[in-house]
Amino acid sequence: MATSPTPPDGTPAGDSSPLIAEPQAPPVRNLALKARLLLLFTAALIVGATLYLLYARGVFEPTQTLVLTTDDSEGVVVGMDMSFSGFPIGRVRRVELGPTGQVRIVIDVARKDARWLRTGSVFTLVRGLVGGSAIRAYSGVLTDPPLPDGAERPVLRGDATAEIPQLMAAARQTLENLQAITASDAALQASLANVQAATERLKGPQGALGVLFGNEQDARRIVGTIDRANMLLARLDQLTARVDQIAGRADTQVFGPDGVMPEVRASVVQLNGLLSDARASLRKVDAVLAQAQGIASDVKGITSEAKGIASDVKGITSEAKGITSDVKGATVDLGPLRAEVEANLRRIDALIGDINRRWPFGREPEIKLP
Repeated sequence: MATSPTPPDGTPAGDSSPLIAEPQAPPVRNLALKARLLLLFTAALIVGATLYLLYARGVFEPTQTLVLTTDDSEGVVVGMDMSFSGFPIGRVRRVELGPTGQVRIVIDVARKDARWLRTGSVFTLVRGLVGGSAIRAYSGVLTDPPLPDGAERPVLRGDATAEIPQLMAAARQTLENLQAITASDAALQASLANVQAATERLKGPQGALGVLFGNEQDARRIVGTIDRANMLLARLDQLTARVDQIAGRADTQVFGPDGVMPEVRASVVQLNGLLSDARASLRKVDAVLAQAQGIASDVKGITSEAKGIASDVKGITSEAKGITSDVKGATVDLGPLRAEVEANLRRIDALIGDINRRWPFGREPEIKLP
């Protein structure tokens, strides 16, 4: 394709109109300076955002070091958290191998969260079936001393996947045992056969006794013994009824309105009256005896005076004769009183004999008269 020649003045060929010049924009002042300032602001913004992110992540917070030792650190990576009650309080800074072959997990714990760690705290490294590992801290007694900086503690490992082979082996052993139990020549089959035979015997005429004793003769003996025991119990019931009837009759005869007890009560009332009469007679006897004792004391006094006074012998003798006549009169009064007391005692003896004749269970009493 051929191009048209261009005139020397710069106008294109075929265009007779003159070329109009476009106005140029004024130059920006201090363009380089502004570019540098923009770059510096962008860098400062990036640095500020980075510092803020580091601050938000707790890089600038004061921390203390905690070293956990274990024999296997599988699943532990740098930067993973250590949680307490579900909240992260530390971060794994480094994982290294110790001089004794144990794994040392260096953890940075924030000072503000280190108060939850005590000398009695327990640390675990748990690896579940799904997800990664997790380091957890447990403090049962918060009154223990706080955990010092740089403390080294062992960590307890709990791997759920490590128990899968054991579970598979246990399941395999269980299946083998089930196969051995359900085999045709196993003891379970024989036991089931014996149970079936025992069930058939239970359905028989002897029932459970046939299964218990194994033969029909012993079962029949037991049944006969039970029948005889039932007959004996029936006889005992009849005997008990007879004893109840006899006891009722005895109760009626003894405690009924026409029984022995009312008569005995009346006899006791009469006996009390006779005893009161005997007491009155004894009181009279006591009065007479007291009078006789006074007279005897007077006789003793007069006798002593008679010995001392010789001139009054005749008067004292006459007085002694009068006193003697009084004593004879008192002695004469004692005879009827004694006869009255003996009569009362005879009446009491007759009443007691009457009570013994009426009372069916009485014994022969002995009454001693004075």
